[in-house]
Amino acid sequence: MKRRQLLCHVLAAALAACGFATAAHAETVAEAAAYDKPDREQKLMAAAKKEGSLEIYTSAQSDDMGALVQAFEKKYGIKVNVWRSSSEKVLQRFVQEARAGRHTMDIAETNGPELEAMHREKLTEKMSSPYLKDLIPQAIMPHGEWTGTRLNVFVQAYNTNALKKDQLPKKWEDLADPKWKGKLGIEQEDSDWLAGEAAEMGEQKATKVFKDIVDKAGISVRKGHTLLTQLVASGEIPLALTVYNYKAEQLKNKGAPIDWFTIGPAMARANGIAVNRKAPHPNAAVLFFDFEIGPEGQQILAKRDFVPTSKKVDTPLNKIPMKFVDSRVQLDEFQKWQKLYEDIFTKAR
Repeated sequence: MKRRQLLCHVLAAALAACGFATAAHAETVAEAAAYDKPDREQKLMAAAKKEGSLEIYTSAQSDDMGALVQAFEKKYGIKVNVWRSSSEKVLQRFVQEARAGRHTMDIAETNGPELEAMHREKLTEKMSSPYLKDLIPQAIMPHGEWTGTRLNVFVQAYNTNALKKDQLPKKWEDLADPKWKGKLGIEQEDSDWLAGEAAEMGEQKATKVFKDIVDKAGISVRKGHTLLTQLVASGEIPLALTVYNYKAEQLKNKGAPIDWFTIGPAMARANGIAVNRKAPHPNAAVLFFDFEIGPEGQQILAKRDFVPTSKKVDTPLNKIPMKFVDSRVQLDEFQKWQKLYEDIFTKAR
């Protein structure tokens, strides 16, 4: 018995010397996030530096995520590697790696529905943070396994050289007029926006209103919100129905002839952050989570014209009415709203 115990001790020591840790000594994401003493940041930073780096999978634009990453690296001295693709591919890669037993990613930073899908696959960890109390209720999921860091707010955008403010529609029905023919555009996959509009005005009415617009004025369907916004700024599409406010604001601030407005309440959906339950760099992951939902990260997002979820950061959109699209409902009813969206906007093309 003593010989077996001795062998176990020798084996454990050998594994530790080779860079492995026994289960009893392996710090998990849950353990790192649960630490709530005043020196939380210092403890996480010290452990994260030993881990050496951080891996983020994101669908955010490179310059937007780059602003967060650069500030984080400068403050903590931890190298961040970023892999960027569409939200669907971020989800797909994470799931495929996890099922293969490979755990490369620490942080997923992407759209709400994809983050919710990660939670349902049991891949993400419930998070604790001193900054959660500062966020709006819509940023906090009941399960706590992903958190909204910013809002994608669907607004309507127009080219200020092609249209004047007094020409803008006051209600959706105003667009069902032949005078708008050749002037309207929409993004190809905004079924979550349609779900929000249907919840606001009723599904039957929303279906009729938007079908009337397409039948009488036509609509140009484009893939990608950035492209759609750029086409408004160029004048190719004078008015777009589904633009993310931050992208219109970014181009406007650079001097482009573009502005945005809302028809009724703006539809908003939380995008956010989740931490891999088996993150290879758990302390670095929790440190970045705190950073992005904390005051520094939220201010960086605000300066890039996003709508941060912190109640302590003011933005112009805090002053307009908004309705929130529940990512859980959108995920559960995705096929329904996707089909209706295609029936109204894309199949007619």
